[in-house]
Amino acid sequence: MSEVSTSNPAIPQISVEELAQRRIESDRALQLIDVREPQEIAIACLPGFEVLPLSEFAEWSGDILTRFDPQVETLVICHHGVRSAQMCYWLRTQGFSDVKNIVGGIDAYSACIDSTIPQY
Repeated sequence: MSEVSTSNPAIPQISVEELAQRRIESDRALQLIDVREPQEIAIACLPGFEVLPLSEFAEWSGDILTRFDPQVETLVICHHGVRSAQMCYWLRTQGFSDVKNIVGGIDAYSACIDSTIPQY
């Protein structure tokens, strides 16, 4: 994945509390992407997230527009929020219009929402 430019407009963010509420309500279409690595997913994961490890970008990037709808709200998670922000920027370049970075990542989700999810 190319370097993130700081001149890009800010990516909208969603808190882990908002994510938890959205997962309960699920009243409208929502695409969930986790960009962490397989060894991280083995430690801690959330159901419903499609795993697209950034290290495998070359393998899945060409199919992004067939796997996901660019017009549907897309939430992206990683460990703390840095890699997911990179993914959000890239998704915007691919025409995704409603992308949000999950602030604090799965670490914050474990700390604030569900302590049964292991922290690492």
